[in-house]
Amino acid sequence: MKHIVILGDGMADLPSQKLDNLTPLEKAHTPNMDRLTKLGQAGLFHTVPPSLHPGSEVANMAVMGYDVENLYEGRGVLEAASIGVTLAPDDLAFRCNLITLENGIIHNHSAGHIGSEEAGVLIDFLNDHLADERVAFHKGVSYRHLMVIKGGDKHIHCTPPHDVPGANETDHLPKTLKEAVASKETAALVTDLIKRSQELLASHPINLERKAKGKATATSIWPWSPGYKPQMPTLKEAYNIQKSAVISAVDLIHGIGIYAGMEVIKVDGATGLWDTNYVGKRDAAIKALETCDYVYLHIEAPDEAGHEGDAKIKIKAIEDIDEKVVGPILEYALEQKDIAVALLPDHPTPWELKTHTRDAVPFAIYHPQNPSDNVAHYTEKDTAQGAYGEVEKMEFMKLLLNQQ
Repeated sequence: MKHIVILGDGMADLPSQKLDNLTPLEKAHTPNMDRLTKLGQAGLFHTVPPSLHPGSEVANMAVMGYDVENLYEGRGVLEAASIGVTLAPDDLAFRCNLITLENGIIHNHSAGHIGSEEAGVLIDFLNDHLADERVAFHKGVSYRHLMVIKGGDKHIHCTPPHDVPGANETDHLPKTLKEAVASKETAALVTDLIKRSQELLASHPINLERKAKGKATATSIWPWSPGYKPQMPTLKEAYNIQKSAVISAVDLIHGIGIYAGMEVIKVDGATGLWDTNYVGKRDAAIKALETCDYVYLHIEAPDEAGHEGDAKIKIKAIEDIDEKVVGPILEYALEQKDIAVALLPDHPTPWELKTHTRDAVPFAIYHPQNPSDNVAHYTEKDTAQGAYGEVEKMEFMKLLLNQQ
């Protein structure tokens, strides 16, 4: 039996008066998601345990069947794996955003989704002026980069910038999680790097040009999610999955895949936004199913629309996933007769909140060997009535693999 997970990042939401008291999933036209749900069984999945922050790194690891409470080490280490940065045991890795900060207010977590070319120039510039024997910056994609501090202490709290749009910077600078000299020193170092980056970036030609064109500027770094290199088993070791692949436009997901022992498949035109190459990613997933036992197809678009607070774009992204991804993959699975298909988000990203929440997410699994539970629609409300009920931790993976 082969298995594919179609994950619409941040797809779940909350009812809104502006959408006739519906969620984007309920408002969207999703005949293929509904068909998959009718053919399979549904439920709700608590992807984020109470002890952890509702980040994509935590939730996607949980969807892949990992014990996140014991294995999670932060987002930075996963992105380090994706961009080929080898970490020493004492290296503290941070996800490092380029953000728009104006008059002390966090305006945008992505510097207006700055392009990789412009961002790369800025990261090189910061390396020239801020890096030393302890601190280094590494280029990622768009606004998503990596900062590594040798000998840093991970016991500090760093707020994800997408969680606090419109907030005062001062309220969310790094804080220590324990009274220790090393923790205080690391928090102070990160704060100093943030402040110095602002002085450097304010007058950089790229920012001056972006401002002149009315674009958001990259006026500060914002490091967050610190951690050390994790000790994750591969999917083969954990679940006896012989060959697996991951398809995403996001370094974070690629990094999880590398630690999980998966083949990382990159698709031209996969942007991580609502203009992504849905068809190319779908075709790559179907091709991967020819040789792989497990394929993880991650689509970032609904999450980014949620962070932008744009319900219209989020609904469009959901409908694009339904038409261009779910429909063709489900048809292929029905023809092959030996493929299980799962559909779910990793976490909600409510568009009115512009950030993640830890609410349980709707999921549906079509398995050729399992009967239908007659749930008719793929929505937060309908899947709650499904045969699977509410699941948590590694239960979802075991249901998908029929190992429960």
